[in-house]
Amino acid sequence: MTASVKARPAPKPVLAGKQTIPELITIRTFLLVPFLALAVAVPVFWGWGISWLDLAIGGAFFVVSTLGVTVGYHRYFTHGSFRAKRALRIALAIAGGLAAQGPVIGWVADHRRHHAFSDRDGDPHSPWLFGTSPVALARGFWHAHMGWLFGRDKTNVERFAPDLAADRDLRVVDRLFPLWVVLSLLLPPLLGGLITMSWWGALTAFLWAGLARISFQHHVTWSVNSVCHMIGERPFTSRDRSANFWPLAILSMGESWHNTHHADPTSARHGVLRGQLDISARLIWVFEKLGWAWNVRWPTAKRLAALAR
Repeated sequence: MTASVKARPAPKPVLAGKQTIPELITIRTFLLVPFLALAVAVPVFWGWGISWLDLAIGGAFFVVSTLGVTVGYHRYFTHGSFRAKRALRIALAIAGGLAAQGPVIGWVADHRRHHAFSDRDGDPHSPWLFGTSPVALARGFWHAHMGWLFGRDKTNVERFAPDLAADRDLRVVDRLFPLWVVLSLLLPPLLGGLITMSWWGALTAFLWAGLARISFQHHVTWSVNSVCHMIGERPFTSRDRSANFWPLAILSMGESWHNTHHADPTSARHGVLRGQLDISARLIWVFEKLGWAWNVRWPTAKRLAALAR
């Protein structure tokens, strides 16, 4: 008599249909309005329509929301690089929402799908999907940088982020994503207006620290998807063409050490070699010292040696 073998359930589909019209309108509004503001603001207002206060407010919101994405959305929620207390988890999810890059659960699902199919069919934003000719690479760069965001395919959350979808706190933060974007746009002009006690201070803060800052932030993140899969060094073995690109290290808070990340996705530190600044990893270290984070997956010399080319 032969023992019966229990069949494994078939994996859930990669995609969950198409984006709805309201979803497309929301996504494209949050992408295009800041982008157009940045395109207009730089040539028209640079030199007289921007103040040090606008730069200070914009810089503060850039740092907080970028770290919300890099530490929260990416290293914590997507890859589980550390464990965190409930208050920190919620704060990171909200801070990431301020970057206007999408609700946390959908963002994580897209990124886990990217790692599952990196630079192969199924990757939502690989620059190598169309070939290696100059025309194909130009098309691929556009697709990886921002073109993929205008597509209608919807990553299946049930396959790629069921753990987050089951978390009540994250479901609430996810549903409130439009609120975080509105706050990210309105708090800068509120601060600018109150500090200068003028409508002009509010207007320039809205333009520079709100709209232009969000668009600039988008391009930094998108450059990790495009530039860091085309240009740079590859000191570690990975299954794709991810590369370390040092010029983006500071603005991306360490995310541009991308080859290191793809070689060891769950590591809390991406900048592992001498001189590789990783601001996100330093913040995780602070959280660990404060007792807000634990079980941090720091890289080890043995692990790095095994991954080295």
